[in-house]
Amino acid sequence: MTDFKLEALTTVRTARSLSLWRKAGVRATAFATALLLASGSGAAQPAKSARSAPRPGDYILAIVNQELVTASELEQRLAHVRDSAARSGARLPPPEELRQQVLDALIDERVQVTHARESGQRVDDSELDRAVANVAVQNQVTMAQLRQRLAADGLDYGRFRNNLRDQILVERIREREVQSRIRITDAEIDTLLDKQRAQTGAATQYNIAQILVTVPDGATATHEADRRARAESALARVKAGEAFETVARELSEDANKANGGVIGLRPADRLPDVFVEQVRSLKTGELAPVLLRTGAGFHLLKLVERREAGAFSVTQTRARHILLRPSPQLTQEAAIRRVAEFKREIQAGSKSFEQLARDNSEDGSAAQGGDLGWVSPGNFVPEFEETMNSLAIGGLSNPVVSRFGVHLIQVVERRQTALDEKQQREQARNVLREQKFEEAYTEWLRDLRARAYVEMREPPA
Repeated sequence: MTDFKLEALTTVRTARSLSLWRKAGVRATAFATALLLASGSGAAQPAKSARSAPRPGDYILAIVNQELVTASELEQRLAHVRDSAARSGARLPPPEELRQQVLDALIDERVQVTHARESGQRVDDSELDRAVANVAVQNQVTMAQLRQRLAADGLDYGRFRNNLRDQILVERIREREVQSRIRITDAEIDTLLDKQRAQTGAATQYNIAQILVTVPDGATATHEADRRARAESALARVKAGEAFETVARELSEDANKANGGVIGLRPADRLPDVFVEQVRSLKTGELAPVLLRTGAGFHLLKLVERREAGAFSVTQTRARHILLRPSPQLTQEAAIRRVAEFKREIQAGSKSFEQLARDNSEDGSAAQGGDLGWVSPGNFVPEFEETMNSLAIGGLSNPVVSRFGVHLIQVVERRQTALDEKQQREQARNVLREQKFEEAYTEWLRDLRARAYVEMREPPA
């Protein structure tokens, strides 16, 4: 299995798992769906051609519109899910239940892909080229190395591009059609704003890190005791001085384990009440002294940051960048290499960011050393903003490919800024839209599947 970052967020219910789709900020450069990941399965297969040339020993499990889900694809996806679970220590459902969940996810993918293809939307080659380049950049490989690693995993490069094109298209159609189902009234906005004003506690934001040891429903007393022992071992190690992040990456069964268990800064009203109660009295950097038991399992919590802020404010960022625009004289891959060299020079102290920006950046900000000034969320293209938001103050990004070119980004400062009335209402609208997205997405997918032709096939005798 490839260890590309593409697969870092793969789950059993990839196409259905809205929370991961949204939290991951799904973009073409980091799609974690198994549509891109199943090395041997490739894109959805037309039923007619698959029937005329079946693989030896393979057979059809389902026909979805005019495309197939095959037994070999299901087995490959199951193997990937099991491998991922083994690496992370995640708990899987019983084999038959897991098999049905994975099969349902494959069918849902086919439904979405066929719908997206029939929408009339297109993904042009330049956009697809940028997406592929970002895959290479994020995995710190050249385009030639990307091709080699795909080939080593049995995935044809052309098929990889087609899968990626499909996924970009699916995400675009899904976002557009799900958002169109969401209705938000002025009365709902007024109610939310009144609630925020009344609940001053909601203005407090917490960044919590956790180590989660899951306990399955119906676990025996012996099994639960084993899980508690694992959680207590984590607590003891952290109390003994071992880095929380290290223990989280090793033992936690939470989706944020790769980030050292850090959940990210969130208002109190968007966190579980039991979490808030346990960290409310902690100081920044302190560890909760005892384990928290919930329906999910045992949690070890640490308060990374508490931010007391007004209910109506946003985080503004002051960043700077160096931009190189690909041209006939400078290929995109060459631009990526140059930007990576700029980063090495800055880190080594041989060149300053400001001077490199003035001498090399092909952006209007070059004269200011690449300084972009203070900006609010939503001002930059997604791939730029997501990278910028992930950086610590003073942090340097890897090369970032956008439709403008290749960027090197550094965050200079951050600040909280109060919103005016119009901005407050827009922020409330965005909060309500996020709250309603999951239900709208579930309904949309259910409607798509109801309209699709799905024929289940029995395995051959």
